[in-house]
Amino acid sequence: MNHQPIEGFSRLTKQGKIDWLNGEYLNGDKTYEHILKQYWNDNPELQKLHDEFSENTISNFYMPYGIAPNFLIDGKLYALPMAVEESSVVAAASKSAKFWIDKGGFKTTIINTKKLGHTHFIMDVEPHKLQHFFNFKLKKKLFEATEDITANMRRRGGGILNIRLLDKTAEMPHYYQLKASFDTVDSMGANFINSCLEQFGKTLKEEIAASEDFSMQEKESLQVVMNILSNYTPDCIVRAEVSCPVEDLKDDSGIAHEEFAWKFKQAVTIAEIEPYRATTHNKGIMNGVDAVVIATGNDFRATEACAHAYASRNGKYSSLTHCTTDNGIFRFWIDLPVSVGVVGGLTNLHPLVKFSLAILGKPSAQQLMSILAVSGLAQNFAALRSLVTTGIQKGHMKMHLLNILNQLGATEEEKKYFVSYFRDKTVSHHEVIDEFNRLRTQ
Repeated sequence: MNHQPIEGFSRLTKQGKIDWLNGEYLNGDKTYEHILKQYWNDNPELQKLHDEFSENTISNFYMPYGIAPNFLIDGKLYALPMAVEESSVVAAASKSAKFWIDKGGFKTTIINTKKLGHTHFIMDVEPHKLQHFFNFKLKKKLFEATEDITANMRRRGGGILNIRLLDKTAEMPHYYQLKASFDTVDSMGANFINSCLEQFGKTLKEEIAASEDFSMQEKESLQVVMNILSNYTPDCIVRAEVSCPVEDLKDDSGIAHEEFAWKFKQAVTIAEIEPYRATTHNKGIMNGVDAVVIATGNDFRATEACAHAYASRNGKYSSLTHCTTDNGIFRFWIDLPVSVGVVGGLTNLHPLVKFSLAILGKPSAQQLMSILAVSGLAQNFAALRSLVTTGIQKGHMKMHLLNILNQLGATEEEKKYFVSYFRDKTVSHHEVIDEFNRLRTQ
């Protein structure tokens, strides 16, 4: 089929968009339309709310929403909401929480809460000349020009923390930055930061144009390229950790606690030095982090980008978690850079986000940072615990069993049979299919 471009797609009704897709891409097959409408909410007001979260919406895309209980974090017991489709994530987090609950639980420290943004500009001028102008004239003007924008944030205890001029001309001709740090308190703060930065860009142009410090040629060379926050926030960081005497690391796999501690530490060290392993290692961490990020209405893409950039900060991609076994004490921790909010965005709109924040006790942004770091650490502990003992497939594939059976169209009785059949076995896809076919041909 030769598809044709369309003008004004966004102006079509929802049904109009579906009709166009049916005619242009689906050969008029109404089966797909039925599937789309199955996922519409019966409450038209609630459906309208979801439609308006994004653009060109034609349906809802559901993800499982689960609860991982028994997380003891800084002396308080939590049940973590997790929106995730991958088998075993919620189970693994819950298992880790249970393991550590009688060993003091998880402890967290907010290391810093700075967020960053930049005005990127080009100007053909000597760096020392521009720096002098910034120090003695421009910096003060930038703060003054954003006072109206920052007023509410300052009343809440946040605002612009600092503004610096960075000389980037060694990396790109005539390239400079205004680098600003912000405290956005309980909001993620993207709109606030970007509003401040856009005002920086305007003020920069106005002040340069009005200044007698620069020649006409220098003034005309100024080009503000963009004003935008950075999702890399290495100074907005939280530490979560667990620790206990090595002899308390009793594992139901039967491995001795000394061997468990030794193998666990080796596994973390491998992820610290080997990028191929670190990538999968950190992906597992983000399974736990992202699930809670999504459930609380925050931006998992920004969270992922920041974490992986931080994992590469020393010039080589490495583990986000670390482990020591000094003086008979097992210690396992994560330093997670993460910028999240509990006000604004979906937090005031999405009903399940409101529910998530309610069961978490309506946390502050800093408390949510702690919860996210704990979720990632717990997920990593569970994965490494499996890897160095029974292997990853035993637990993961057991959780994946129902997915395989659903694909095969198994009955409820057949599902019960297979759960019993694999109770003490490692699930494998081919063995499920072989046994399923055997049952069906009896």
